[in-house]
Amino acid sequence: MKTYQDLLRTGSGERMDFVYGLIREHQGSALYAQARLGDDYNRRRNTTILRYQRTLRTLSGRIIPDRWSPDHKLTSAFFQRFVAQEVQYLLGNGVTWQKPDTAARLGKGFDSVLQRLGEQALTGGCAFGFWNLDHLEGFSLLEFAPLYHEETGALSAGVRFWQLSPEKPLRATLYEPEGYTEYLWEDGQGRILRDRQPYKVIARFTPAGGEEEVRSENYPGFPIVPLWGNPQHQSELVGLQEQIDAYDLIKSGFAGDLDNAQVYWILHNTGGMDDVDLAEFLERLHTVRAAAVDTDAGAGVESHTVEIPSQAREMLLDRLSRDLYRDAMALDTEALAAGAVTATQIRAAYEPLNSKTDRFEYCVLDFLLAILSLAGIEDTPTFTRSAMLNIQEDVSTILSAADCLDREYVKNKILTLLGDGDQGKA
Repeated sequence: MKTYQDLLRTGSGERMDFVYGLIREHQGSALYAQARLGDDYNRRRNTTILRYQRTLRTLSGRIIPDRWSPDHKLTSAFFQRFVAQEVQYLLGNGVTWQKPDTAARLGKGFDSVLQRLGEQALTGGCAFGFWNLDHLEGFSLLEFAPLYHEETGALSAGVRFWQLSPEKPLRATLYEPEGYTEYLWEDGQGRILRDRQPYKVIARFTPAGGEEEVRSENYPGFPIVPLWGNPQHQSELVGLQEQIDAYDLIKSGFAGDLDNAQVYWILHNTGGMDDVDLAEFLERLHTVRAAAVDTDAGAGVESHTVEIPSQAREMLLDRLSRDLYRDAMALDTEALAAGAVTATQIRAAYEPLNSKTDRFEYCVLDFLLAILSLAGIEDTPTFTRSAMLNIQEDVSTILSAADCLDREYVKNKILTLLGDGDQGKA
């Protein structure tokens, strides 16, 4: 594992090889593999079910792919739903600042970048925010190789890299506290695109001399800040993948059985046929709906109809779904929408999600305070979480206490519950 101290010990002529080696080491690390897996499941490319291959065993014991049976590969959206729910629950309404000019100083699109970073942090375990003079940029673990300090564990340098395809050039930028350097590798050869540049360049323009550099400077600290998805510093997929895989495999197998297994066949006096021959026989039956047998030789075909064991599978799928929501500490909105629930029941259903989001909020707060320090802004971020409400019950509670409350407060509170809070403040 390469560290920031390894970079400091590298000579100027060896830095290009160090950067290239860091990229390859990072792409082969367990951290990168975990981030790749989380990204795949978040995109509903559930790895296990998509790679699953039915097999047959021949009479000689050889295992071959089963190309005759239905091969449904149904991917569930559990992980995508859990990640989107947590990110939007905390960051869906944006960050609230105490000072009116903070949002403008952080640049346009700050909340959008923060939401994307939050999603990458939950899927991959970590994401990185780069404060670039007057706006925030985001890097995922799939495009940024970090270099941590051996003594403090702080992120002290790193390399952002990208490559459109294996035959295209590899681009990389080495970020250090003193500035950044750009590299390119093409046809096996590497070169420096731009020597180390400072992060901030103050320039002025005069009619006589044109644009002139007045001074250049860097930030008081390293301008890239890690955003962790949880205190464990791991993908939220950890501990859930196996249950998601089980759900996908059972559901896909169930669909295959319904498509192919309502009838099974007994072939008499055909002991010389192996599994492949039997599969080809079934394929022909499904294709032409007929089979030719030699009755003089005692051969025969006998069909039997069986009932698909659907109830047990449906119960297991339902159990897996409920267990996934419980273990992911997520909110199952279908359970709340099933009937009339009280405000107390709604609050109780939100408690697991609140507890999980509280952990994530501390990580986001640490990240934001570090970004504010780099930007030279003093402010306190807060969040407004979105939640389902039993509006009728909440309005009745407010009206029951209306005699003891200010009339304007009662009006604004009810308008807020009805989703018209801005009008109530006008």
